[in-house]
Amino acid sequence: MSIEKLSAELKKGEAFLIVSPENRRYLTGFDSTDGYLFITSSNAAFFTDSRYIEAAGAKVSGCDEIILLKSFKNQLPEYAEKNGINKVYTEAERLSVKQFSELSKAFGCEVAAKKADEAINAMRRSKRDFEKQRIIKAQRIAEKAFDHILGFIREGVTEKEIALELDYFMLRSGADGLSFETIAVSGKNSSMPHGVPGRKKIEKGDFITMDYGAVCDGYHSDMTRTVAVSEVSSKQAEIYETVLRAQLAALDALAPGVSCRDADLAARNIIEKAGYGACFGHGTGHGVGIDIHEAPTVSFRSEQILETGDIVTVEPGIYICGEFGVRIEDMVYINDTVCENLTKSEKSLIIL
Repeated sequence: MSIEKLSAELKKGEAFLIVSPENRRYLTGFDSTDGYLFITSSNAAFFTDSRYIEAAGAKVSGCDEIILLKSFKNQLPEYAEKNGINKVYTEAERLSVKQFSELSKAFGCEVAAKKADEAINAMRRSKRDFEKQRIIKAQRIAEKAFDHILGFIREGVTEKEIALELDYFMLRSGADGLSFETIAVSGKNSSMPHGVPGRKKIEKGDFITMDYGAVCDGYHSDMTRTVAVSEVSSKQAEIYETVLRAQLAALDALAPGVSCRDADLAARNIIEKAGYGACFGHGTGHGVGIDIHEAPTVSFRSEQILETGDIVTVEPGIYICGEFGVRIEDMVYINDTVCENLTKSEKSLIIL
């Protein structure tokens, strides 16, 4: 169906050339590190090398031909010429300058950008039900990992041990992979939004921020929770409750037709009024799907409008350099009227 939609956007003599693994998987259902999807106004062909040709024949959907690729520089231009193609649109956002230059040199016709990115990004943004279900499946594994890690965390274990335990639990529980390198940072290190887990040992009074996710059937989940060990100071409790109020305000604001900027400001205004505006530097959220970051972007810089079918994160935070940080993140689905929270883990302050 997605290939048919792209094909319908082309005039005779035009083609889409899809190179990136993510978009190839989205459009054909087939995951591989090598391949080219060539779509014209009347047909579609999938080119791949000998490592994947048998699997492609069994799994690629929506294509008229599966072609063994021996020479990109010869076969694709020849295929374009045979189909009367005089203009090829490809993915500027996912290609290096070198790759785009090589494509331009290979074809004996105009190679252009932007149209492919715009068309595919628009399709990928609105999640179909099976995509939503795959994301929920991945999220449930991540939530089980959170429940498990609460019994693992104690004084003396290291950040790296916590991250590895989360990773191992998710993979053992059915995840195909990890959404990204797991973040597990504690104490002063938690003031770094994307800090790297190290050998620091967990101490009494530490906040521990864990940002992680699972991949199932090609789709990602993403969640963040901050927990404390043994005790918290009044300042820690204040910051945590401020972040939680900000997150709940953003969740209440999310609905189709709402600007991403306004959704961001719902959280940001609460943090600013509490006096910590300078301690919240990143956006409130982002789309999630085959990529861990995709459209739309929930940010004070964004001009996008939320639409039915969006799946986005809601993750405000406060980070006080040299002291600690707090972030709370849920993933939500924008339905016809409001938002459906896909994240079920507890987010009131947990003191272990």
